[in-house]
Amino acid sequence: MLSMKKTFAHCYLLMGMILSCSIITKTFAQNKITVEADQGKITISKNIYGHFAEHLGHCIYGGFYVGDTSKTIPNTDGVRNDVIAALKKMKIPILRWPGGCFADTYHWKDGIGPKDKRPNMVNRWWGGVTEDNSFGTHDFLNMCELLGAEPYISGNVGSGTVQELSDWVQYTNFKGRSPMSDLRAANGRVEPWKVKFWGIGNEAWGCGGNMRPDYYADEYRKYATFMSDWGNSGGLMRIASGASDADYHWTETLMKNIPLDMLGGVAMHHYSVLDWNKKGSATDFSEAQYFGIMKQAYKMEELVTKHAAVMDKYDPEKKVALVVDEWGGWYDVEPGTNPGFLYQQNSMRDAMIAGLTLNIFNNHADRVRVANLAQCINVLQSVILTNKERMILTPTYHVMEMYNVHQDATLLPLIIKTDDYVFGNEKLPAVSASASKDKKGVTHITLTNIDAAKSQAISIDFTGAKFKTVSGRILTSKKLQDYNSFEQPQKIMPVAFTGAQFKNGSLEVKLPPFSVVVLTLE
Repeated sequence: MLSMKKTFAHCYLLMGMILSCSIITKTFAQNKITVEADQGKITISKNIYGHFAEHLGHCIYGGFYVGDTSKTIPNTDGVRNDVIAALKKMKIPILRWPGGCFADTYHWKDGIGPKDKRPNMVNRWWGGVTEDNSFGTHDFLNMCELLGAEPYISGNVGSGTVQELSDWVQYTNFKGRSPMSDLRAANGRVEPWKVKFWGIGNEAWGCGGNMRPDYYADEYRKYATFMSDWGNSGGLMRIASGASDADYHWTETLMKNIPLDMLGGVAMHHYSVLDWNKKGSATDFSEAQYFGIMKQAYKMEELVTKHAAVMDKYDPEKKVALVVDEWGGWYDVEPGTNPGFLYQQNSMRDAMIAGLTLNIFNNHADRVRVANLAQCINVLQSVILTNKERMILTPTYHVMEMYNVHQDATLLPLIIKTDDYVFGNEKLPAVSASASKDKKGVTHITLTNIDAAKSQAISIDFTGAKFKTVSGRILTSKKLQDYNSFEQPQKIMPVAFTGAQFKNGSLEVKLPPFSVVVLTLE
C-alpha cells in the first residue's frame, strides 16, 4: 500500500512537472528560423529598394528641388545637398518620376529648355496648384546621376500620344544625330542619359484613363512597338500599368495578350489603409488601428504570391518582373495642411510596415525585381521630411538604410516558425525575416517583430555554414506612436543591438516589441 502511495505521488509529481513545463513552453515559446545558408541562387535586386517622386504636394518643389537661385538652402543645380547626401547614404537605387496620376497629364516638352520660357500648368490631380515646369527632364535625370540612382520614367498614355512618348525615349537615349538628340544638345546635354526603365502609363484602370484590361493591353502593345531602344545598351525595360491590389484578372489579361518580348515588367499597387473614407491619424492611433494596418501590410505576401502565380502560367522562366511601384502606409493628412498634398508624419508603425514589406519582397526576389515606396519626400510614407531649411529622416528612412545590406546580395532561403501577435480574436505572425549573403561573403539577417507588447525570443539555425561573430543594429522606441519631429529630429535612430548570441550551436535572439533588427554574421 505504501508502495502504491509512493507510485501515485511520483505520478502526480511527474504530471505536475509536465504541466509546469507545458505552461512555461507556452509562455516562453520560441520562434524558430532555419537559414539554408548554402542554398542561395537568386539575387535580391537592389531595385526592390526603390523610391517614388511625384509632382505632388512638396515632394518635388520644396522637397527635392528648391531652385538654383536659393540663397538659404545649399543645393546643386537646385537640388538640396542635404537630400542628396541622405539618399546616397541610404543607397537609393532607382527613382520613379513624374507620377503617379500626374504622369498621365504631364507633357515632357513643357519641361525642357530655358526655365523662363517654359509654360505653366495646373496640377489637376493634387491640389489644383499651378506649376511652372521648372523641374523637368534634365533636372530629374541629372539629379539621378548625382544620387547614383537609375531613373524610372512613367510615360503619359492617358492624355499623351505614341509620338510624344517615342520622342521622349529618343531625347533621353539616342547618341547619334536625330531631331530629339539635336534638341537635347541644344538644351545643354550632348551625351544621352540612357534611361532603361519606362512605365507605359500609370493606373490605367483609374486615373490613367479608366481603361478596361483588354483595351489597355492593346494600347500597351501599340506604345511599346514605337518605343525603340535608341542604342541604350541592355535595352529598355517596358513596364505595364498593372493591377490594384487583388485584381488578378488584370494581370492575367496583360500576361495573356502581350507578347513576352514586349513586356519587361507588370506593375502592382498596394497601400496599407484602414478605411479609404476615414484613414485615421499618422501618429494618434490605437492598438486596434495599428493591428488593422499590420493586417493590410501583411496582405502584400498574399498579393505578391498570387500575382506571381498568374504570371508563372504564361512566363514560367520568370523573365517578366513583378514591379510593385507604389506601396506604403496611407493616413489622413496632418492637421492644417492641404488635403491634396498628402503630407503625413511617420511613426514606428511605418517602420513596421517597411521592415515587414521588405522582408516579403526579398523572399520573392525571383519575381519581384523592382519596387518603389510611395513617396520619397513629404508625401505619404516618406523617408525624408523638409521644412524650409530643415530636414529630418523618418523611421522608414532608417529601416531602408539598415536593410540596404541586401541590395544585389544572394537570397538565402529560410524556414520560419513564428509565434502569433494576438489582438482580440485575431492574430498575425509576430516575426518576419529574410537573409542574404553579399559579394564579400558576409551574411545578413533582417528581423521584424510587429507585436505591440511582447518581446520575441528567436532561435536561428544555419545549414551549410558556421559563423564566429555576430553584430547588429536595432530600430525601436518607447511607444509605437513615436516619431521624429523638427523639434526632436533624432528621437528614433538605429543603435547597436546586443540581444543576439551563439548558444549550443544556434543563434539566440531576443527582439523587443515593435522593433526592426539587422544582424551581420561572419
